[in-house]
Amino acid sequence: MSSIVPNSKRITTHGVQELKRKGVKISMLTAYDYTMARMVDAAGVDVILVGDSASNVMAGHETTLPITLDQMIYHASSVVRGAERALIIVDLPFGSYQGDSKQALNSAIRIMKESGGHGVKLEGGIEVIDSIKRILTAGIPVMGHLGLTPQSIYKFGTYTVRARKEAEAEKLLEDAKALEAAGCFSLVLEKVPAALAERVAKELTIPVIGIGAGSGVDGQVLVLHDMLGMTHEFSPRFLRRYLNLYDDITKAVSHYIEDVKLLNFPNKDEQY
Repeated sequence: MSSIVPNSKRITTHGVQELKRKGVKISMLTAYDYTMARMVDAAGVDVILVGDSASNVMAGHETTLPITLDQMIYHASSVVRGAERALIIVDLPFGSYQGDSKQALNSAIRIMKESGGHGVKLEGGIEVIDSIKRILTAGIPVMGHLGLTPQSIYKFGTYTVRARKEAEAEKLLEDAKALEAAGCFSLVLEKVPAALAERVAKELTIPVIGIGAGSGVDGQVLVLHDMLGMTHEFSPRFLRRYLNLYDDITKAVSHYIEDVKLLNFPNKDEQY
C-alpha cells in the first residue's frame, strides 16, 4: 500500500505531486459505484478515477461518447460516498467542455458541487487550454489526458498506439508542457510508446500516469472491471488481469440457479 502520510485521512493533489517528488509510484484505478469504491479505497489506492469508461463497462455503449454529465455526476456521487482516503477525479464527458470554456467551467462546477469529487479530467492538448484555464480560475484541480483520447475515436478511427511518428511525438510533448504550464496538477498518457512516455515524465514536474505507456512514468491506471477480469472481450497488450471474475461470477450464478431448481437453497439454517 502506498501512502503520502501514514494514516492520512485524504490524499490531495499536492500529496500526489509529492509522490512523484519522492520517487514513489502512483496507483490509480477506476470506480463507478459505492461498493467498488469502498473496496478499492480500503486496499489503499492513491487515486480513484470516475471515468467516462462507465459508458462502456456500466452501460454497454460501444464508445465513451454517449455518457452524459448527469450520469457522470451520479457515478461520482456514489464513489465519493464509498471512498474515505483516495483522491477522486471525475472525467468531464464528451460535449461538456470542448470549444466553449464557459460551458467547461459550468460542467466542472456542477461535478464539484453535486458529486463532491476533488477534481476533473479532460482530454486534449493546446486546443483545450482555454477550458482548462477557465476551470482553474474557480480553484478546481485539472488532470490532463493525452495520447489515445477515446472521446476522439471517430476522428482517429482506431484505438491503435498514438505518437509513433516523430512529428506526432513532438506535438504530444508540446501539448504536455502546455498542460503543465496552464496549471494541470497531473497528466494521463494513454497508449503511447514507452520511450516517449518516459521522456514526458522526465521533462515534466507534474506526475504523469500511464495506461499502456510503459513503466517509465510516475504511476499507472487501469479500468477496474478489466483488471479484475469482469470483462473478457477486451485484451490489449497493456492489460494485466489480476483475477478472472467473469468466470467466477458466472459459475457462482450457475451454482445458485442449480440449488434453487433442486430445492437445495434455502436450507433449514437459511430460513426463519
